[in-house]
Amino acid sequence: MGFNIGGFLKGLMGSGREDAPAAESGKAVEYKGFSIRPAPQRQGGQWLTAGIISKEFEDGAKEHQFVRADTYSSRDDAEECAVMKAKRIVDEQGDRMFEQR
Repeated sequence: MGFNIGGFLKGLMGSGREDAPAAESGKAVEYKGFSIRPAPQRQGGQWLTAGIISKEFEDGAKEHQFVRADTYSSRDDAEECAVMKAKRIVDEQGDRMFEQR
């Protein structure tokens, strides 16, 4: 049996299920009537900043998902950044984020 360089590199760089989006989101944070749930996505050995912003309306709840290019080595840092980014989205767009594009 020889050394498998491909398997070694995959282990270093990450692959497969580790690169899939995180299945669970972080604890929700309320902000100006919106609910923010950080949901970092594993990408190689890093965590990609992502989350879900939702709000209840008379006709039901609406959600806006976002992903940013920012990456962090820890999930906690990525969650913290996701909350900050979501607050900025709320401040800049408000309810417009739920409009059809």
